[in-house]
Amino acid sequence: MSKKWRAYPGSQASFDRSVEKLRRDWDELHRGDREPFPDPTTVGKGLKASGARAGAREVEAALSSLIAAWGAFHRGDFEEAYRRGSELGPVGAVVAAKAEGIYAQYLETDETAKLRRFMAVAERCEQALAALPDAVNLHYLRAFALGRYGQGISIARALAEGLGGKVRESLSKTLAAVPDHAEAHSAMGLYHAEIIAKVGATIGGLTYGAKASAAREHLRRATELTPAAPIAWIEYGNGLLLLEGDKGLEEAEKAYRRAASIEPIDAMQALDAAYAREQLED
Repeated sequence: MSKKWRAYPGSQASFDRSVEKLRRDWDELHRGDREPFPDPTTVGKGLKASGARAGAREVEAALSSLIAAWGAFHRGDFEEAYRRGSELGPVGAVVAAKAEGIYAQYLETDETAKLRRFMAVAERCEQALAALPDAVNLHYLRAFALGRYGQGISIARALAEGLGGKVRESLSKTLAAVPDHAEAHSAMGLYHAEIIAKVGATIGGLTYGAKASAAREHLRRATELTPAAPIAWIEYGNGLLLLEGDKGLEEAEKAYRRAASIEPIDAMQALDAAYAREQLED
């Protein structure tokens, strides 16, 4: 794994928030993953579940650090978010996993290191779930990381290694707990689309339960839930290309253009929008 983290390439000034502004903007920032704003009760329960001390002082310190970690994530300081989250153990696993996952997706330039990071994210989530089995975004981020890892090693190899089943299992748990989890809908839509694109509708349906209609429905639902999130439109376009090939190119380009035109509200969205612009330039 790369020893040094690359800095976020854009300006962080507009994404830097005080605790009050972070709280105010939280619902919009997390419309895609429905992560709740950190609170003392949840942090205390998390500390106890992981075997850590959970007195008033410990809870206050952990809460402050967790909020700071999320602030770092949203302004693009992914290394700081990862470090703070890691220091908190299971309580900080979601922010640490998301920080490393987004960093791996967009800023890690070494392909071997990228794959290692995705696998590390999946393993972190699995370990934290032992203490916090109801933490929905640990299930989602496990699926996200395994899905990206599978894309990196090839879908065929990922299916052969059984990763498809793990991805679907985690996404199903996410959507059962939070039906309006837009990012999980996008990921589930791609799960169906990638399998069909690789092995065909018949084998994909019989062996993996993949359906083109389900892919379209999940991808469409994500855009309905988060019309102002670039990633929802990016994955919608990606899914169309997988399902329809050149026939879906025009609609996919429209989706990428919509993603590229969205004014980002944090560093992750800025990276998503930049990716969409790159696809239009290719």
